[in-house]
Amino acid sequence: MRYLILAGLLTCVSRINCINFPFEATALEEKDIGNFSAIAFADRSTASPVYDGPECKAYPGTAAWPLEAEWARLNSTIDGALLKPIPAAAVCYDGPYKNTNQCNFLLRNTSSSRFYINDPITVLAMWPEGDTCYATANTAGLNCTQGGWPSYVVNVTTVKQIQAAVNFARNSNLRLIVKNTGHDFFGRSTGFGAISIWTHWLKQFEFLPEYSIGEYQGMAARVGAGLESWELFSMMARHNMTVLVAGPYTVGAYGGWITGGGHSALASTYGMGADQVLSLDVVTADGRFVTADANQNKDLFFALRGGGGSTYGIVTSAIVKAHPPTPVLGSSLSFSVRPAANAPANATGPFWAAFDAYHKFGLDIVDNGGTAYSSVSRIAPQSGSNAPSGASFSATIEMPGMSSTQISAITQASNWQDTNHGVGDTPGNGGRFASRIFPRVSFEDPGRFAATQKAIRNTVEAGYFSMESTCSYVSTLIPFMSSFRVFRGLDVAGYPGRDSAVNPAFRTGVMHADIFEGTNLRGLSAQGVRDAHAQFNVYMNQIRRATPEGGSYFNEGDIEEPGWQRAFFGDNYVRLVEVKTSWDPWNLFYTPVGVGSESWVVRAPVDHGLPTQDGPLCRAEL
Repeated sequence: MRYLILAGLLTCVSRINCINFPFEATALEEKDIGNFSAIAFADRSTASPVYDGPECKAYPGTAAWPLEAEWARLNSTIDGALLKPIPAAAVCYDGPYKNTNQCNFLLRNTSSSRFYINDPITVLAMWPEGDTCYATANTAGLNCTQGGWPSYVVNVTTVKQIQAAVNFARNSNLRLIVKNTGHDFFGRSTGFGAISIWTHWLKQFEFLPEYSIGEYQGMAARVGAGLESWELFSMMARHNMTVLVAGPYTVGAYGGWITGGGHSALASTYGMGADQVLSLDVVTADGRFVTADANQNKDLFFALRGGGGSTYGIVTSAIVKAHPPTPVLGSSLSFSVRPAANAPANATGPFWAAFDAYHKFGLDIVDNGGTAYSSVSRIAPQSGSNAPSGASFSATIEMPGMSSTQISAITQASNWQDTNHGVGDTPGNGGRFASRIFPRVSFEDPGRFAATQKAIRNTVEAGYFSMESTCSYVSTLIPFMSSFRVFRGLDVAGYPGRDSAVNPAFRTGVMHADIFEGTNLRGLSAQGVRDAHAQFNVYMNQIRRATPEGGSYFNEGDIEEPGWQRAFFGDNYVRLVEVKTSWDPWNLFYTPVGVGSESWVVRAPVDHGLPTQDGPLCRAEL
């Protein structure tokens, strides 16, 4: 069996690209191109090392925008996969698409993420689109426009369709974006006048009981880029093994999640999601379909594992490590305090002492391969009361592969009375958010620990919500929402994860936090949006100053993160720019705060107070 797999691998190497699934065998050929030069391949070796294209990407209404006949020919080439979708909420507005029944259905189901995920253009964070067409029963005085939604979508089911669309976008100077499930918080899957590659239905899977490449020998799995976490959980049960996936069930596991790094509940045991990748199949900016692994296209392999999605190419499938079935037992705790009227100002002192004790315990969780998720939030005093604000904390500690006895030995306090300060929980939700990776020194050095805890407490008491996870433990704060995870470092990454573009801050980090701003942006003036974010940053900057060696998680960050190049990519950024320039000299792939994005700017027609994607994409004045 192993001989056959090795022989297959060698065949893949000799062919330059390895076909994981039948949909990848249907590729664009010269005979498909014929005299349709708009879908011709490009040659990286002859491209200018310095961008010399038009100032702006073409968009509807400009002379460079393709004619209807060209769009029709593209559609014919890709077997009718070209869509021209309207915003889902257009059915609620006066106009040709108004449909009261469909609008009522939409209003009843807007809380269902499945609706958004199965829509070709809708994403879960709406503000990057410009909020130009949202579902509401009261549309008086409102208009619905395409805004930052793409003009066309390719509902891909073959590599050929991706290649043709990539070539068409590059040769026609169009903005190109990629959507999988739409778990997007920067605007990476939105773009005015764009053509979007929708990879959602690339859901093939194959379990490989034995697989060998480079230094790796063991179980593996071939996974299509469109598979979601819940679908992979089913595959794990069927094949009695474990692969790493994102926590939320509907996240596409091997698209943007791994290209952004990919943290999970098993990160303390097996490393990041990007560390699991053994091989990637990808369509690059020249339209070619290639395989990137430790043996070929090594620079691309490096960048795609943590260097950011929608930047270097479009991943169609991957081969990832599979691990033995990993049982996970957990332990939970919660405590809260709600001072009575006329209580002293320090009435919450015992709560924060318990909060500090929990965070000191985080290193033990991480070092034993566990993960904890926690949340902490402010409890407002009752209306009319002069009592100080209270606080609530809850945590779940997960220890993969341990028995209940082993967990108790780690999680049970030597003196329970020292930690028994109350009970309670309940984190909230927000809109925009920032994240922070907390270095180990912030927990080992007493002075640094005190400064870090003070910054977190100040943030919570200001009303922001935060969730923490130590890839072994997570903790949450409030008014902004934050999630913290603790990671064990580079040693757990294994082969080939030790050489990847994962943010170096994760390798020395103990906790990751998402802090949610929670401001309802709809209805605020542009200045109101800026003021709210400035107030948020008053507290976020306290956390940043307390963790100077830290960073931020690209998949869960702030689009206005200060010094984002270092925060998201650390010392890898210079190398990633080189990879980006080599593989995409045409600047075809663009994503906000992605590698190389500082050379571009979106000229939004209206000042929203934050960077939206509802205007032309043009060169920045550097």
